[in-house]
Amino acid sequence: MAVRATVSRFPIDPDSQEASGVPWGLTVTPFAAKDENDQAPAYGSDGHILPRCENCYAYFNTYCELDQWAWNCSLCGTLNGLSAQAISRYSHPQSCAEMMSSFIDLELPLEGSEDQMLHARPVYVAAVDLSCEILASEEFLELTKSALQAALEALAPGSLFGLVTFSHKIGLYDVQGPIPVVKNVFVHQDTEGILPIELEDVMPLLQFLAPVETCKDRITSALETLRPITSWERTPGAGQVLDGVLMGGRGFGAAMEGLCNYLGSEYGNTFALARVFAFLSGPPDYGPGQLDTRRYGEQYASKGEDADCALLPEQTPFYKDLAAVAVQAGVCVDIFAVTNEYTDLASLKFLSIESGGSLFLYANTDDSTLPQDMYRMLSRPYAFNCVLRLRTSTEFKPGHSYGHFFPDPQYENVQHIICCDSFATYAYDFDFANNVGFSRHSSELPIVQIAFQYTVVVPPEELSSLGLVSSSRGKHSLKRRLRIRTLQYGTAQNLNDLYDSVDPEPVLSLLVHKVILASLEQGVREGRMLLNDWLIILTAKYNEAFKHIQYKNGSSSITAQMDVTFSQCPQLQPLPCLVFALLRNPLLRLHEEGVHPDYRIYLQCLFSALEPSSLHRAIYPMLTSYSTPDKQAYPRHSLSRAALISSGSPIFFLDAFTTLIVFYSSTADPSLPFPPPHDCLLRSTINKLKQDRCITPKLVFIWGGQDDATVFENYLIEEQDVDGSGLTSVMGFVSFLEDIPQSVLEYMK
Repeated sequence: MAVRATVSRFPIDPDSQEASGVPWGLTVTPFAAKDENDQAPAYGSDGHILPRCENCYAYFNTYCELDQWAWNCSLCGTLNGLSAQAISRYSHPQSCAEMMSSFIDLELPLEGSEDQMLHARPVYVAAVDLSCEILASEEFLELTKSALQAALEALAPGSLFGLVTFSHKIGLYDVQGPIPVVKNVFVHQDTEGILPIELEDVMPLLQFLAPVETCKDRITSALETLRPITSWERTPGAGQVLDGVLMGGRGFGAAMEGLCNYLGSEYGNTFALARVFAFLSGPPDYGPGQLDTRRYGEQYASKGEDADCALLPEQTPFYKDLAAVAVQAGVCVDIFAVTNEYTDLASLKFLSIESGGSLFLYANTDDSTLPQDMYRMLSRPYAFNCVLRLRTSTEFKPGHSYGHFFPDPQYENVQHIICCDSFATYAYDFDFANNVGFSRHSSELPIVQIAFQYTVVVPPEELSSLGLVSSSRGKHSLKRRLRIRTLQYGTAQNLNDLYDSVDPEPVLSLLVHKVILASLEQGVREGRMLLNDWLIILTAKYNEAFKHIQYKNGSSSITAQMDVTFSQCPQLQPLPCLVFALLRNPLLRLHEEGVHPDYRIYLQCLFSALEPSSLHRAIYPMLTSYSTPDKQAYPRHSLSRAALISSGSPIFFLDAFTTLIVFYSSTADPSLPFPPPHDCLLRSTINKLKQDRCITPKLVFIWGGQDDATVFENYLIEEQDVDGSGLTSVMGFVSFLEDIPQSVLEYMK
């Protein structure tokens, strides 16, 4: 569990918080194997008997005062008695994880019979779109088949796999026999329609779900039979004719609704979690959950509507409601959209992010990383049926929470996460509980405690090594665990102290969450203005604190050159550049600048789940240079052409998180090997970065003067001007900074 706070020393009171201008909160990556300092938790057992405070329900931890019979809660100060069992347990503190570390992972007893626990096989279902356009259908299906072949290689023995297709009908595949058999059920065209027959009645679930270890070849054979639906196969009412071309017939909503009900019937018996991989080649346009894609186009110009406001909200609650059904059924949905046409991901996204899944968007099949992303996603460990709870000491409290979860309907600050991998990150901001704040003279410091309950599937080989079950039985077991992290923070005695404790990356994370929320509620322009205004306010408050702005006769004036680069505070110095880069990012670019609404939604989903360092790289890429493929020249450059020229280096490497670019300058020695050889330092760096990513970045090689360098030059953002309104000109980051003093003075009036 990695936790990073925006400030390591908290503001002492509400006035200090307000005067600083710095967001106050933290990010947490609960299923990360180690903390932010690369330390693993202390492991233990009997998590269910860990003492809890009678008042605030916080867990006992190393910051609590303990005597022979009782303990004081470190969060609220309540004196709690110890049970006889706990007294005996703590008489041997060296054997108790909670006495040895403030970061612990404890085993919990599981509810249910032993037989249920040993039959909890992982279930994976591929739902493949067969209604793709005929010109692109073969490429889409070939890419999907490659992705599913990669998935089959990544799935552990003992997993169950199902194959379903959808168009104007839903096809269920029986792959357990010598020849794949498909049974179809037709989808009603009307939006209120339900399937004429339950999928369980079409094919019993255990006939549909095939063991991967014995049926892999048959599953592969079934994949090879997938063909796009042709016009003559469709029923007369399936789809519509536009300009003589038959369109439509993509009954995605009906397929997902039917699958959730189908799988939910065996939730807790056959499986503890099912993952559905939905492959889409376009928008759902048939049956329940169909979307009207006509809302994207030139009609906004004619109607005078703001496309950035109109295209971000969902047009139907169908998929948000379906996500709740999926959660109840224990089904996690990952959506893979392979299309460059408007698909309205603003409506579809809820089905994936609220069920614990991911949303992927690939604009074409040529350079798609879909197979690699599938393998990477299924190869890393994940937890499910998770509950995340953040508690604080009494002086302050959690404010907003951000991330891909759904809140508990009964308890505050409790989030449910259906599926969580080691990269998934969530954020919180804090408010003071009253006007007093923290005591300046007390020895009691602010405490944050994060509790994360989760379940993991233990594969047969691990059970065998523990002597619990013979690996030949091929059974998986569930393990329920409780991970707790308790952190103590200092307090800042003045603004200089607080500014010196700022961590820019978590600050960026909270800013991204806030501007995404503002964009969804009020439009992209509002999100841009919010971000631009925040930097102006921070600059004003910083310059006030360092006496660069003074008041004379009720108005503000600059007593010296205003410091817009935060030269007296190294921790704040990255922030203007990060804000500038975020304003240049497609996340906040305007519709008229050519940003596709689906791509914006994809970035919202991606950025709102990234841990701070990854988000930093996605917003502001890192540019390094090499004198040869085996020798680094400079570790960091500004993102400008001037940096390329002044460095004199022949090779540049740009890491933009989703894209990696190796750029050889036009003046590079022609004898340099291109692309870089696989055994060189640059390639080793690239391979390490790719291995550590949650998604597969695209790798691009460019030789300047010979290849089209546009994709590389687009990342040289410091030469592209931007302001809060989104207007651009020929100037860049320097002019952005030059405009700040006037904006600060206008704010101070």
